[in-house]
Amino acid sequence: MPDCSHLDQIRNVKPHTNGCEECLKTGDTWVHLRMCLVCGHVGCCDSSRNKHATKHFKHTGHPVMRSAERGENWGWCYIDEQMLQPAELESVR
Repeated sequence: MPDCSHLDQIRNVKPHTNGCEECLKTGDTWVHLRMCLVCGHVGCCDSSRNKHATKHFKHTGHPVMRSAERGENWGWCYIDEQMLQPAELESVR
């Protein structure tokens, strides 16, 4: 499997909120949370009704996110459609 070509866009970001930013504003719920590694936006996963993490990618083009769930340490590149392992996420910080 080829390497993700977008690791250079990862920044040392902090989450903007403790939940999905858009769902918190509208009072909706989510299943799991994802954090954009370019800007720190927190959105809900594709198992959630609103899919705000993917919508954030489509709106901004920010390609790399990671799980914001406790105990999970993986990421995803939307463009390369590739799972990112912890070592890949940590090596660029």
